[in-house]
Amino acid sequence: MTVGPLLRTWRTKRRLSQLDLALDAGVSTRHLSFVETGRSRPSQQMILHLAERLDIPLRERNRLLLAAGYAPVYSQRPVEELGPVKDALDQLLRGHEPFPAIVVDRGWNVVAANRAIPMLTAGAAPHLLEPPVNALRLTLHPEGMAPRIVNLGQWRAHLLRDLQVQAQSDDDLKALLEELEGYPGPAGEPGEHEVFVPLKIRGPQEVTLTFLSTRTSFNTALDVTVSELAIESFFPADETTAKAVQDASR
Repeated sequence: MTVGPLLRTWRTKRRLSQLDLALDAGVSTRHLSFVETGRSRPSQQMILHLAERLDIPLRERNRLLLAAGYAPVYSQRPVEELGPVKDALDQLLRGHEPFPAIVVDRGWNVVAANRAIPMLTAGAAPHLLEPPVNALRLTLHPEGMAPRIVNLGQWRAHLLRDLQVQAQSDDDLKALLEELEGYPGPAGEPGEHEVFVPLKIRGPQEVTLTFLSTRTSFNTALDVTVSELAIESFFPADETTAKAVQDASR
């Protein structure tokens, strides 16, 4: 696909009209129309400007540049080669202990985890814990965390809904989504008055641990790998959970 149709696809995904994008980007609708139909070849600066206004991921910005005949401008290196970033991730993970936290890449593969994660993964089949560990597969697989998740229907629906959005432009994630949807599991939706979807999982002595989770990313990243990393942090949602985790860490 050439750059024009790619830009039009992203504009449509963002539910913007040509007029909306033109006004936001400070260009004429005529020029934008010419770019999208291939009648005008945009400059590298114009592509990056439109991509910024459309909030397009860095990986896809490189793809736009290649489609227009330009070289990619965003690097893509393994996390191990990004010293300051890896150090920051390690510090964030340690600082969140004794509560669980992991770092995942764009495919939900675990890049790093802190020492509290085993309280969530205890009892999972060894083959699901062999690198590369996929966080979603480990969570929803019938030999993974799923048997211990008290509100599996809710949590499963929450994870699959997020993955469905991500998979719209990623064939690898589409394959993962199809695999996960094939796992046995109850249907579920968040309650009408829920303010967040909790993870409720059976812990030591059959105590139900209830966590809320947050997802953090590097919004100022200029490297593809860094821009696609996400830190999943779990916080105790009640005093029982907080005490149980604190006791287990001693």
